Amino acid sequence: MRFDILTLFPDLFETFRRVGVLGRGVEQGLVTIEVHDLRRWSGNRWGQVDDEPYGGGAGMVLQAPPVLEAVHEIKSSDDIPPVTIVLSPRGRPFDQVFAEELRQSGRILMLCGRYEGFDERVSEILQPVELSLGDFILGGGEVPAMAVIEAVSRLVPGVVGDPQSVVEDSFSNQLLDYPCYTRPAEVEGRTVPEVLRSGNHAKIRRWRLERSVETTVTRRPDLIKKYWETYPDEIRRLIRRYAPDLAESLD
Repeated sequence: MRFDILTLFPDLFETFRRVGVLGRGVEQGLVTIEVHDLRRWSGNRWGQVDDEPYGGGAGMVLQAPPVLEAVHEIKSSDDIPPVTIVLSPRGRPFDQVFAEELRQSGRILMLCGRYEGFDERVSEILQPVELSLGDFILGGGEVPAMAVIEAVSRLVPGVVGDPQSVVEDSFSNQLLDYPCYTRPAEVEGRTVPEVLRSGNHAKIRRWRLERSVETTVTRRPDLIKKYWETYPDEIRRLIRRYAPDLAESLD
């Protein structure tokens, strides 16, 4: 899986791509992260790639020519055509389903904006996917790009040591994850549920699924509404048990 990142701040990615599970994936050659400094395509000795907005107003706007030139060159550096993404608050909300879609592409090129964003002609000409992490504003697209890299890389076979942990992560089945416990068995009077120490794997699986459904209907009923049509019968039956009114409204 290859990621190309176009940014004004390439140093932000240096430590990021060397540590943890992602770092091991990079070291093993399962994930490639190429970071490109937009200033390389500035066309001037100052490395300037921004200018004042037409019509006036606060802030600066990233110019279209250096971005377009950079994208064309980066795309041609590999035979695999990338999915081009602009990180933007007006974009499609990022979720696990989209992460799985992106994993299938094999290559992603992400454009990290700064200041007031890109000249609109970048989007008009490139027709990229516009992607948002949520309804809030950050200083630039670098942190969202890192989030996308983390989410997609985890789906690459071999990056996460135990593949089952990826299968059971929150949102992998459109539910929140079940509660997890480890030693010691008692902490300040609170004990680990007996079923988890029973050794009965069928009962453990059932308990975990029940807790996952219960947590989701309590904390994120919007997920239930969004994915109701895709849930298998077993999960629907549990939703009806823990949130009968919600289930009735969706039937």
